[in-house]
Amino acid sequence: MTVDRAVMMFAGFVVLLSLGLAYYFSPYWYWLTAFVGANLMQASITGFCPAAIVFKRFGLKCGVAFS
Repeated sequence: MTVDRAVMMFAGFVVLLSLGLAYYFSPYWYWLTAFVGANLMQASITGFCPAAIVFKRFGLKCGVAFS
């Protein structure tokens, strides 16, 4: 697995988790979904992604987007 795929999987997991938490507990959890979306947008523009840095430290291979 590359860093790019790990970032996409992590973002998808957090979005689904926040949707479930918002449905069952509080609509304020939708802010987490908005944060993930905003972070994905800024990462596509700047190339900076904190999750990519963490996954690189775990030893995953660099992909195309976060090299």
